Amino acid sequence: MHTVSPQASEERVHPDIASSWRRSRLNGLRRDATPRLTPGPVATDSGLLRAARPVLGRTLGEIEGSRVALVLADHAACILEVDGALRAVSRSIEAVGIVPGVRLSEDRIGTNAMGTPLETRRSLLVRGEEHFLSAFRAFTCYGHPIVHPVTRRLEGVLGIGGEFDEDHRLSAPLARRIVRDIEDRLQQDSPRVQSRLMSAFRAAAGRRGRSVVVVGEGLVLATPSALDLLTPADHAAVRACAESLRPGAEESHRLTLASGREVVLTCAPIEDTQGVLVDICDERRARRGVAERVARWPLLVVGESGTGRTTEALGVAGPAATVLDATEIVLVGEQAWATELGAALDIPGPPVVVESIELLSAPLTALLARALRRTPRQVALTTTPGDHLDEVHAALSALCTDRVDLLPLRRRRHEIPQLAQRMLAEVTGHNRTRFTSDTLRILAGQPWRGNFTELRRVVEAAAAARSAGDIIPTDLPASHRSAQVPGSPFLEAEREIIVAAIEAAGGNKLQAARALGVSRSTLYNRMRALRIA
Repeated sequence: MHTVSPQASEERVHPDIASSWRRSRLNGLRRDATPRLTPGPVATDSGLLRAARPVLGRTLGEIEGSRVALVLADHAACILEVDGALRAVSRSIEAVGIVPGVRLSEDRIGTNAMGTPLETRRSLLVRGEEHFLSAFRAFTCYGHPIVHPVTRRLEGVLGIGGEFDEDHRLSAPLARRIVRDIEDRLQQDSPRVQSRLMSAFRAAAGRRGRSVVVVGEGLVLATPSALDLLTPADHAAVRACAESLRPGAEESHRLTLASGREVVLTCAPIEDTQGVLVDICDERRARRGVAERVARWPLLVVGESGTGRTTEALGVAGPAATVLDATEIVLVGEQAWATELGAALDIPGPPVVVESIELLSAPLTALLARALRRTPRQVALTTTPGDHLDEVHAALSALCTDRVDLLPLRRRRHEIPQLAQRMLAEVTGHNRTRFTSDTLRILAGQPWRGNFTELRRVVEAAAAARSAGDIIPTDLPASHRSAQVPGSPFLEAEREIIVAAIEAAGGNKLQAARALGVSRSTLYNRMRALRIA
């Protein structure tokens, strides 16, 4: 029996295992951590599952009595199906939480035979103690990626696993055969789907001069007028709009093209496919910048870190505004900061911007609330979202006549390509360097938890890697070279419903939970599972 000690030198294991261990540590995982295995919805109508089920059923009949199980996961490492050749094997796997709907991505549970092959796009055998988390060291599993033979898109991964002391020498050839059969069925299904995409495209493009794009199933079709209208950055924005469309929905987005032209993108799903039809229409209205906003004072600007709260507040208050930042309290002390606040608000003058009110203590909050009631100045407050606006800082929120909520970049994917290209021009001071379409697609697919700040750091790193010519994906920092694949349509829909409920409740999680008909703890569990900040 082959074993690897948790403290074993990384040189003694397969290079992919060693690399995965390093990534697991960088993701903040500990070997003794409890796995985060919260089941979510399963996309039961996915093309991968349709193609795989007959193959898995036939294989289980062939290996009946073996102490192994077949595990199928999608491109986001979400388990679609778990089938054991023996019920005892199924029970042992279910006992550790591996059930449909659970995500086994490497960033969640470390090295494993489902998430790691999705990271590397290579097959991998993970023996007992080669798993990063000790909870999985009773099992050995071989994982093999499933790649669509037409689109070359990574569709998912097939795992064959069982208890650690079993002989798994036949796992690799069996997995290769199963994956080959699944890929053959995907290829057989592809012409039918692509025919439907072509039909939808021809029907929409029938009117002369219409700007239409169809995105889906490895195809991107565009009318001549759309090709004339769109630059590579615009194409990436259109794709981001199409890929973020909620199931069964039709959505419209305003977009400023690289040429400065204003358009409306109307995205509609194409029946019986995962494709989207994007209709591009002129938006005949003047561009409205931040400086044109007419505010009612006091103004509250709410947004995650890096979303541009300061830029928004100063854009409304003007360049002459006085800025007081609550982050300085730790340096100067509460008394000195309170004195400076009083001096700024007690006398007439230009607008005042008070930054990061989420950091204010209860006494400073009361002091600022009193000052807001009597100050002759126009005041803008900036803050992060959260329950604090309904609790310790509720008085400040209630005193604000106007409020601006800044969306995080992950909810503005269609804007990222142009933002990145604009930042690149600012960083380099010229237009000789541009992002390729593939690079822009990867940037649009990132979660951007640091929002604009994180995007600028990545753009600066890419600019440093290539001073002229096209910036390709390998020029990006290693942490941002792979697009974060969206979850299943059902998970995306659930995510949007929760986000909308929280927004409708003004950030109050308890109120949002009541509106959704769930407990507050359930809401927090789903937020963690869906990575809702």
